[in-house]
Amino acid sequence: RGPAGRGMAAAAFERRVLRRAAEHHYLRVRLELPDGGARPNAAQFKQLVVTALRELHGEVGAALPVDVLTYEEKTLSAILRVISSGLVKLWSALTLLGFYQNRRCAFRVLQLFSSCLFFLSPNQTSPFLLALSGNSRELVLD
Repeated sequence: RGPAGRGMAAAAFERRVLRRAAEHHYLRVRLELPDGGARPNAAQFKQLVVTALRELHGEVGAALPVDVLTYEEKTLSAILRVISSGLVKLWSALTLLGFYQNRRCAFRVLQLFSSCLFFLSPNQTSPFLLALSGNSRELVLD
């Protein structure tokens, strides 16, 4: 019986623990520069990500291990890899960044993955990339 004898059952909670939580998260992002102008190259793009982290989270944020796995200068889109414990810091820093070289800009997070396999097309999948995505002892190749 619930409170005050009303016949309501107490809420039941179940704890769930992920056995294989992802070590890294992957973000597909796009930088939007509405006024055109110079586009950042790969090194400038990485520096912009680090600057965003530094502005919001200080030197601790700037030290966060973030990798730019792919970058397309034509579309200003990239795939970033970050350690899972730093996902919220990275996402918030990118979201709140408002300027690049004194021009307005915005980062858009297009997709979030906990495995690098999800953003690959079927013809890009290789045993080497599969090995990065999980426990190699459980990997079965055809």
